[in-house]
Amino acid sequence: GHLNPGSQQKVLMKTGLILLIAGHLNFITGALVHGTVLRFVVTPRDAVSLQYVIANTASVVAALLTISCGIAALMLSRYLAPATLKWALLVLSACSSLGCLSCLLGLLVAIGLTLGNQGRALLAPCTVANVTLAPVSRECPFDPTRVYSSTLSLWAVSLVLESMEIIFGIRCLLLTLELLRL
Repeated sequence: GHLNPGSQQKVLMKTGLILLIAGHLNFITGALVHGTVLRFVVTPRDAVSLQYVIANTASVVAALLTISCGIAALMLSRYLAPATLKWALLVLSACSSLGCLSCLLGLLVAIGLTLGNQGRALLAPCTVANVTLAPVSRECPFDPTRVYSSTLSLWAVSLVLESMEIIFGIRCLLLTLELLRL
C-alpha cells in the first residue's frame, strides 16, 4: 500500500539512520581487520591473502556507499520534493545493496578459506619455529592464537552488518521506487 508522505518521511529517516550506523560500524570493523591483521599478512604472491585484502577493501567501499546512501535517505526524508535526490538515492541504494551483497559473498569466501586452511595465510608471517619458541617474536607481529579467532569474530560482525545493510538498502530502494512512482 501507499504510505502518506508523513509516514514515508519517518520510514526514510529510520532507514537512513540505520544505514548510516551500519555503514559506520562496518567501516570500523573493516579498518580493524586491516589494521590488526591484514597489513601483516599481505603478500601479493599469496592468492588467499590477496582475496582477504580484496574482500576487506570491498567491504570498506561498500560501507562508504551505505553511509552515503543513508545520508541521501536522511536528506530526502527532510525534503521529499527534489527528483534528482530521489534518483540519486535510487542509484545509491542499488549500488550499496549490490556492493554489500558482493562483500557478503567475498567475506564468506574469506571465512571459508580461513577455516579451510586453519588460518595459514593469517599466520604466514609466523614461521612454525618462532611460534614454538616465543608466541610474539620479532618475526611474528601478533599472537598467532589470538589473530585467528579475532579475525574470524570481526568477520562475523561484518557479516551481520553487511546483511543489515543489504536489507535496509533494498528497503531504501523500494521506498525510492514508490516515491518516484515507477
